[in-house]
Amino acid sequence: MDSGLGNPAVRRQIVAAAALAGWHGGRVANGWWRHGDGGYGWVGPLFWPFAIYDIYDYAIWGDGTGFWEYGYPDIYAAIFAPYGHDDLAAYTGPSPLGRRYRRVPPLPQFCGDDSREIAGLPIDQIAQAIQPNEVLRAALDDLANALISAARMIRASCPTQTAFTAPERLAVMQQRIETMIKAESALQQPLGKFYDLLEDEQEARLNALAEDRRKMSPAKRATGTPAEGCGAAQSATLQWPADEIEARLHPNDAQRAALKGLQDANAGAVDILSAGCQPEDATTPPARLDAVEGRLEAMQRAVHLVSAALEGFYATLSDEQKAQFEAIGQKRTA
Repeated sequence: MDSGLGNPAVRRQIVAAAALAGWHGGRVANGWWRHGDGGYGWVGPLFWPFAIYDIYDYAIWGDGTGFWEYGYPDIYAAIFAPYGHDDLAAYTGPSPLGRRYRRVPPLPQFCGDDSREIAGLPIDQIAQAIQPNEVLRAALDDLANALISAARMIRASCPTQTAFTAPERLAVMQQRIETMIKAESALQQPLGKFYDLLEDEQEARLNALAEDRRKMSPAKRATGTPAEGCGAAQSATLQWPADEIEARLHPNDAQRAALKGLQDANAGAVDILSAGCQPEDATTPPARLDAVEGRLEAMQRAVHLVSAALEGFYATLSDEQKAQFEAIGQKRTA
């Protein structure tokens, strides 16, 4: 198993360390916005670190551990961010003085600094396994170039400025997901062409290679098993903090009505994402890439639904109420 970024376990460890480094100075061992596989959907102001790796791990290798962990909890974490203003600022600007910020890493490394590595790792392994002829080699090279292009698209969506409010963070999510959909779309034709050119024996070798990689994955998650993030049931820490909102904001009747609309939108987002889980019949790379598109589009719909309701709620709040709302996530414990 690859010991670098091609290894999902290595990526999860890097992401976890980075996500917690900015949270209360990294003095805790966990985070309530942690994914079931041990990774994190948010590293400071960045949503979906190493996104291109998660896409090709599932599409090409059938390992959906990272990709299918993304879901409603990430929307919840955007609304009730666990980071304070200074914690977030440390990721995109000069780190404030003091020992507590010494471990906050720069964000570009989580956006894919080296797109050649992204394309090279799976392509080289595939070529070794299937021993392509000239025509198939050309199709494989086209797929490699498409992977590089997709990686660069996603890298360009890496934030250079920090979103400090819940509406801004949801806007970051929408932009990031939109870019991922475009990147996925760029892979459709070259991946389909390559797969159509495979002979039965070559297809069997590719499947065997993918199965070997999945067996070596520490997660050992069976193909077709829905990830935890797909389920409608959320842990107790993700329940809507209605009592805390009431105590902090003391909303008036108009604000309560807007808040009810936001709660309903979040329930709708859970329904959308629970209905769009990992399909059991996606057994080929092109079919799995189609599933990636479907999931990203479901995420996009869910985020848009919540974002519109949140904008309406925010419009009714005073500056002090907004500050109180933003503080809710920071006070939560692991």
